[in-house]
Amino acid sequence: MQALLVIDVQNGIVNLGDFQQELAHMVTIIKDFKSQDKPVIFVRHFDDAKESPLHKNSVGSELHPSLKEYADCVVEKQTPSSFFNTNLASLLEELGVKHLFITGFNTEFCCMFTAISAFDRGYKVTFIENATGTVNTDETYEMEGLDIRDFIGTVLHWSDVIEVLDFEEYVEQYSLNKTI
Repeated sequence: MQALLVIDVQNGIVNLGDFQQELAHMVTIIKDFKSQDKPVIFVRHFDDAKESPLHKNSVGSELHPSLKEYADCVVEKQTPSSFFNTNLASLLEELGVKHLFITGFNTEFCCMFTAISAFDRGYKVTFIENATGTVNTDETYEMEGLDIRDFIGTVLHWSDVIEVLDFEEYVEQYSLNKTI
């Protein structure tokens, strides 16, 4: 069984940038999974720090309105890994999931950590590179010209254990609707 993880698509992240293309890809993938009756699991990150845009009871911690309606199941976390101190592993076991698809925010933190953690737990993992996004830039890391999403995708791809696809490759290889 395959399942889709939609990680940290929350107001406190999405409202910090222009993520229309990433969100559009996520919506299409979500609809594709739902049309095949495959599980779509949302993950929400919470911080205890009051100044955080993801503080537990803030508007920033709420799922972004563009995807909120699709959230049938939500796992809450407080670390970059969607598995650490959450019920995700037991939920996936209960659903019989063997293959996880990763989308969401931030590419280089929660998406990457979750992908690696999933592999470590024995899941086949597909990371849909351009269905992830980040609020960070090359300036954040003081690495001029760094394309964070491409860099993370390359690192995961080179690991030779995590499948990395762009949206179009996902459609070609996995979607029932090849005309998306």
